[in-house]
Amino acid sequence: MKLKYVGDLPSVSSKGVGFDKTQPDKYNLLQPAVELLEALSYGATETTQHLHNLSGQSFSDADLLEMLKKHCVDVNKMFATCEDKTNELIERLITRVLENTMISEDGRKAWLNNIKLMRDYYLQYVINETAYNCALDALAQQVKVAKVKEVIFPMYKNYGSVLHDLITVLGHLKAPIDAELSVEAGGDKFEGKFSITHR
Repeated sequence: MKLKYVGDLPSVSSKGVGFDKTQPDKYNLLQPAVELLEALSYGATETTQHLHNLSGQSFSDADLLEMLKKHCVDVNKMFATCEDKTNELIERLITRVLENTMISEDGRKAWLNNIKLMRDYYLQYVINETAYNCALDALAQQVKVAKVKEVIFPMYKNYGSVLHDLITVLGHLKAPIDAELSVEAGGDKFEGKFSITHR
C-alpha cells in the first residue's frame, strides 16, 4: 500500500463523476499529524513541560509511511483492511443505484460503470483516511502516556485541524481525556493552544 494525495471523495452519478468538497482527502492532514507524532513522542516522563519546535518540513510519501510504521501498531494489518472497507463502500453505492426506481436502465448502467471506474480512487481515499486515523490513535496514546498537558502550535499547516480531530479520539479512550483548543495573540502573531486535562 502507498500513501499519495487523491483528492475529495468522489460523488458518482449516471451523468459522471464529481467530488464532495465536504469529504476532503485526509492525506492533507497526514503531514501535520506525523509531525505532531514526532514532536510528542516522549514516552513516559517525569515532566509534563515539553518543548519542541515544529519544523514545518514536508515529508515524502515514503517518509510518511515509515513514520507511521514507527508510531502505529501493525500498519500492515491496518492497510490490509482497506480493501474490505473499499469493497463495503462500493457495495453500498451499488445497492443505492440498484434500489433507485427513478432512473432509466441506461442511466443505471452508466452509474454502475462510473462507480467501477472510480474503484482505485476510492481505495486510495480509504487508505489515506485509515492512515490518518492510525496517526490520531497513536497521538492519543502519546498524550496519555507522557501526560502531556499543553501543546502550543503555529496557526498554519493544519496543526489545529489535526488537534481538533484529536479531541474526539482522546474523549473516546477507556479513561477519557478532556482537551480544548484556543487561540492566543502574542505581539504580532497568533498561536494555537491545545490544553489537556488528565483525570
